[in-house]
Amino acid sequence: MWQRGRVSAPLDVDLALVGGGGAGSLVLAALDRRDVRGLRIAVLDPVRKRGQDRTWAFWGSPGTDLDPMLSASWSRVDVVTPAGRRVLPLAPLRYAMLRSAPVYARAAEAADRLGAVRVDVAVGALEDDGAGVTVRDAEGGVLLRAGWVLDSRPRPPARPGRTSWLQHFRGWWVASDGPLFDPDRAVLMDFRTPQPARGVSFGYVLPVDDRYALVEYTEFSPEPLTDAGYDAALRGYLDLLGLDPAALRVREVENGVIPMTDAPFARRPSPRVVRLGTAGGATRPSTGFTFSAMRRQAEQVAAALAAGRPPVPRPAYPGRHRWMDAVALRALDRGLVGGPEFFQRLFDRNPAERVLRFLDGETSPVEDLAVMRSSPLLPMTSAVLGDAVGRLRGRLGRRRGVFRRAGVAR
Repeated sequence: MWQRGRVSAPLDVDLALVGGGGAGSLVLAALDRRDVRGLRIAVLDPVRKRGQDRTWAFWGSPGTDLDPMLSASWSRVDVVTPAGRRVLPLAPLRYAMLRSAPVYARAAEAADRLGAVRVDVAVGALEDDGAGVTVRDAEGGVLLRAGWVLDSRPRPPARPGRTSWLQHFRGWWVASDGPLFDPDRAVLMDFRTPQPARGVSFGYVLPVDDRYALVEYTEFSPEPLTDAGYDAALRGYLDLLGLDPAALRVREVENGVIPMTDAPFARRPSPRVVRLGTAGGATRPSTGFTFSAMRRQAEQVAAALAAGRPPVPRPAYPGRHRWMDAVALRALDRGLVGGPEFFQRLFDRNPAERVLRFLDGETSPVEDLAVMRSSPLLPMTSAVLGDAVGRLRGRLGRRRGVFRRAGVAR
């Protein structure tokens, strides 16, 4: 039964989902879709997720279980730079927008069918002894004992990265009395926004219909803006679009901050604790996109449990992609390449489908070489060499730290 509140005595479950947001919701839906029955499941989160508290945008093929829940989808998107507008046909893929309310509602229905127990308590320590995990509350009290824990709470990286940026943004859901938007085409990236001294900025437009759209301002940079800074940037972007803010009604506001870093995340901090979502490496360092990898993690967890295997998903992205992201972040951070120029070359010199699949971590090594060849050679070579030196220094520093902790001088 889908229960709410604090349990009166510690539970004994097979699977505990710590965090009931997007990652946990996708796992519940995947387990239900695969008809995984007989597992004792608990979901622990002090806040019962519901309503429209976030929006996910992603690309993929039509005809999935997500289709009935989509707010909108587009077979063409625009990439705009000061040099002009490029219209990208995405077939056989499409760009899609999914709001959180139907995801949470489907997860609640799935939890009912799975017989999951809901515990509305903040989780503290996870004590893994190799045979199971004792889950404690914030005061140290025992909540339950679990065979496996899937933890989707935000967590910092295992150690600092060589480059650590943020994707930070504010979006306005705007409505108008007359038609203003083209519902058949989204603006994926519009780089005509003023560029920060260190970083990349762009706007985008995701229309639901001709009178209602999400208009957002995004930066890739080391520090977030103030509230006034985001609002000023959004008003400036509306001006670029030729839209009068006074003629629009702002129905909702969305804010977010997502890590963009080459720092490693501990996907499995102990034998029976597995991290999902951003804490489990699902965020693509070079773009901040998370949803597709988060969904892959959920599907892999459900498939493993259905087959009686440990619920441990594969790494969200191939190692070579994480290296390419580290190089790209370094090049952008050190000013070796400009953000608008970098992304313009990427889309100009590759089919849109290849770029989108690359950003999703689903291209082959041969396709990855084609993507690399579209980057400016000398700046990226410098970034590759700098990344190699940074990795070597990091390894030497960690070795020295190990020796110091062991009391050995070198």
